[in-house]
Amino acid sequence: MSKDELFTKIKEILVSDFEIEAGSITPQAKLYEDLDLDSIDSVDMIVKMKEYVTGKIDPELFKSVRTVQDVVEILHPLV
Repeated sequence: MSKDELFTKIKEILVSDFEIEAGSITPQAKLYEDLDLDSIDSVDMIVKMKEYVTGKIDPELFKSVRTVQDVVEILHPLV
């Protein structure tokens, strides 16, 4: 799966499960400030991404995540 495809999957999850407007989801969008997610939402998003990832997702990696692109960069090596 390419980074673009991974971004698309993340965007689909954010739209369908978190009711975020698709237009506001860009790679540079900040998860907490721009998309109004909280730490529980972040965990939920990681759980939903597990079906697309073959490796184990280490929650520690997500402590430094700030943008949607950060999520893509962390998950891409695991797909």
